[in-house]
Amino acid sequence: MNTFAIEVAGLRKSFGNHVVLDGIDLSVKAGKVFALLGPNGAGKTTLINILSTLVVPDEGSVHVVGYDVVTDKEGVKRSISLTGQHAAVDEKLTPEENLRMMGRLSGLSASEARARATELLKFFDLLDAAHKRVKTFSGGMRRRLDLAISLVVARQVLFLDEPTTGLDTRSRRALWDIIQSLAAKGITIFLTTQYLEEADQLADDIAVIANGRVVAQGTAEELKSRIGGEVVEIRNANDEVIREVPIDGSVQELKLVLDMFADKVPEGARVNIRRPSMDDVFLDLTSSKKEVS
Repeated sequence: MNTFAIEVAGLRKSFGNHVVLDGIDLSVKAGKVFALLGPNGAGKTTLINILSTLVVPDEGSVHVVGYDVVTDKEGVKRSISLTGQHAAVDEKLTPEENLRMMGRLSGLSASEARARATELLKFFDLLDAAHKRVKTFSGGMRRRLDLAISLVVARQVLFLDEPTTGLDTRSRRALWDIIQSLAAKGITIFLTTQYLEEADQLADDIAVIANGRVVAQGTAEELKSRIGGEVVEIRNANDEVIREVPIDGSVQELKLVLDMFADKVPEGARVNIRRPSMDDVFLDLTSSKKEVS
């Protein structure tokens, strides 16, 4: 059995003269949650579209569950599910009708489609709304239904392109629980997100993309360790952060930072020391990189 569900080497993609992906190398372990981070327009969606065979790469080697995305598209399609940034549901139908229809289109018999719809409605906590029109749903309910539809037929890899964008905090965390439950079933999950806390909470492995390249890959803790031991925050009297400086955790470096800013902060300022966050990682890795679309 291949250890990696996704393997990408030397991937390049341009649209006209505009280079979007400029030599992407990454690997995703089977049965794990993998998060791809990057600024807006960094090429995250383009990469997912290539991995799901919607876009053809210009150069490089790309395999999903062992299938080449160029020469064996059908093998890839049989192995994946994709949930894009916008809910792909029929608003005039109920969630049960949406799920049964997708089941039939996926080759299930009428009884199999009905049973699978019930199973998914229960798993995604939509049983009470099974016979309501989707047009009456909240954003969180629509997103759960969209994810359920992508799982009508079990696949080895699930692509989620910014799955919680636009959701409130409660709905976002509910979707996190679902994603973790799916991962526990052995499904490989590849997600893109703009929420750094989301990657920190969910992902076994994280890659950061900027300027068309993967600039770092590792666990959340490995990426945070790049920043330093701690981060010194200097806050004004209104508790607003006015300076942030990473340090190695030593007393000597802390003293150096305090001496450096002693005469440059307003009266009433105070100091806070915290562990590095994914925000620090993201800013450190992408702030000096030119974004691409």
